[in-house]
Amino acid sequence: MKRHFSILGSVSRYAILTVVSAVLLAPFVFIISISLSSDQTTKRLQFTFFPTEFHFENFVKAFTSNLPMSHFLLNSVILVFFSCIGLTLSSAIVAYGFARLHAPHKNVIFLILLSTMMIPGEVLLIPQFITFRYLGWINTLLPIIVPNFFANAYNTFLMRQFIARVPNELDEAAQLDGLSHFGIFTRIMLPLMTPVIVAVAIFTFTFNWGYFFGPLIYINTPEKMPLALGIQILSATTSGAQTPPWNIVMVGAIILIIPMIVVYYVGQKYLYEAGLVSGSAGLK
Repeated sequence: MKRHFSILGSVSRYAILTVVSAVLLAPFVFIISISLSSDQTTKRLQFTFFPTEFHFENFVKAFTSNLPMSHFLLNSVILVFFSCIGLTLSSAIVAYGFARLHAPHKNVIFLILLSTMMIPGEVLLIPQFITFRYLGWINTLLPIIVPNFFANAYNTFLMRQFIARVPNELDEAAQLDGLSHFGIFTRIMLPLMTPVIVAVAIFTFTFNWGYFFGPLIYINTPEKMPLALGIQILSATTSGAQTPPWNIVMVGAIILIIPMIVVYYVGQKYLYEAGLVSGSAGLK
């Protein structure tokens, strides 16, 4: 009887997971169907849920036509590359300082840092825009890239909690061997922080790869737009009497989606390790 209920429970769980997965995958299947549609089908808006046409040349057309898709993709690569480097490195340095260095009222300063997460980003939008306009950074990627080199509260907290789990005896042994804090950080702490560094890099990649609002505010020239904003521009560049090239727009959407899926799949074990270790560490 127990075995019967156990089998029934397993079947029920898998059935529920299958239904939920099908619902979540449905939009992605429809995107693929539209991206493979012909121009005639796109103009008539006669799309089908499952692909009935297989025009793979749409993926070539997206880069060979007069659409600046290659510029969109290159700008997104530049954006996520420098953002990942800047945010992971700066957050690791700040987190190490809070976790290992001694300073008066360090915990109070750390709590003030965490409190900044409660400030809505919209409150800072106008001051930031004025600052970047004064610096002459409008219509460039700098207003989006440069702030990543100054860490943020969430990633600092995540890395600080990870470092707090590393025994202090490692630092003491390294100091006896003559290492400074810089040597301890680069030779001992950074290799041990690989899971949380990869996790922060994944968070940064997924956020900036699909970032829309910042580029919408600061970038005006299509050739300088990243992919997320460029796709929206493609769908809005036609007049009211014309149908947007939805098949090409969905090609861009697939290009936008697939890297995030791949990055998450490759790095999911690091996300688990970082969350497990950091979540088990308390404030000290």
